[in-house]
Amino acid sequence: MTHFLLKFLVASATVLAATFASAQAWPARPIALVVPFAAGGPTDTIGRLVAERMSRSLGQTIVVENVAGAGGTIANTRVLKAPADGHTVIIGHLGTHVLAQAVQGLNVDYVNDFDPVAMVASNPQVVVSRNELPARTLQDIIALAKAAPGKLTYATGGPGTPSHVMAAHFSQIVAPLNIVHYKGAAPAMQDVMAGHVDLSFDQAVTGLNFAKNGKVRAYAVTSKSRVPSAPDVPTVDEAGLPGFYMSIWHALWVPKGTPQDVVAKLNAAVRETLADPAIRKRLADMGQEIPAPDQQAPEVLRALHKAEVDKWHPVIKSANIRSN
Repeated sequence: MTHFLLKFLVASATVLAATFASAQAWPARPIALVVPFAAGGPTDTIGRLVAERMSRSLGQTIVVENVAGAGGTIANTRVLKAPADGHTVIIGHLGTHVLAQAVQGLNVDYVNDFDPVAMVASNPQVVVSRNELPARTLQDIIALAKAAPGKLTYATGGPGTPSHVMAAHFSQIVAPLNIVHYKGAAPAMQDVMAGHVDLSFDQAVTGLNFAKNGKVRAYAVTSKSRVPSAPDVPTVDEAGLPGFYMSIWHALWVPKGTPQDVVAKLNAAVRETLADPAIRKRLADMGQEIPAPDQQAPEVLRALHKAEVDKWHPVIKSANIRSN
C-alpha cells in the first residue's frame, strides 16, 4: 500500500468517524425553532406548544425565535442559510411556504430548498357572510355572484393572503367578486360582522366561533370533512362547490442537507408530541386538526407541499396577485 493511499484511507476514516460521532451526539446544544411571525399569533402559539413537548422527547431545550417580516420569507432565508446540522428548525404554513414566494415574485423553490420534517396541524377556511345577505346556502351565494358579477363585496386580510387567493380562485371558477383589502383578518371580519361587506373566507377556528355567536352566517368549510366543533356546517363538496379546498396547515422543515437520521429523530419527536393527549386537546381547543399518523411522515409533507404549489401558484399568476 502506497504512502499516499494510506494517508487517504486514514483521512477518510477520520472524516467518517467525526460525522458519525456528530450524528450520534445530536442534539449537541439547544435547538432553535424559528417562527416567521411576531409572538402571540397562532403560528407562534402552535410553535411554542410543540417546541416545549418536543424538547422533552429530545432531551434538549428548543428555543423559539420570532423572525417576522415579508410574509415569512425573511425567516425562510435565515433558516436556508443556517448550518444543516439539525439545530435550526422552522415552523411555517401555507402562506409562508407556498403563497409568499409567488405573490412576492421570488425566484425560490421552497419544496426542494428545505428538507421536510412533519406536518403538525391544519385548519380549513370557512365561507361566511354578513347576516343580512339574502343567501341561506352556498348555492345561493353562487347564484347571486353569477347573477351580478362583481357586485358581491368580499373582505380579505390583505393582498396575497390566503383569503385573497381564495377570492381570486372563486372569481376564476364561479364569478368575479368585488375584492376589498384590509390590514389583517381581524378588521376584515369586523366589517363583515358590521354588515359593510358581504363575504369573506376566514379560518374555521375564528369564523365558526363568530357564526356560533350569531355575528356572521357560515355556509361551508373548505375541507373534505366537517369540522368536529361545528358538525352542522357542511363541506364545500356537500354545499355545491366540490373541490374548493384550502387549509392553513402548519409544518416543520430544516435546511436542505440535514442528516437523515437527525430528520428521523425530529420526526419521531413530532409524532410523540402529536400523540400526547394534553397536546392534542390544546390543539383541538385552537380549532386545529391533527394529521393521522400515516400523514406525519416527511415524504407526505413534501408531496403535499408540491401539490399546493402546483395548485395555487397558477391561480396567483393568473390573477396577477402581488403583495404590498
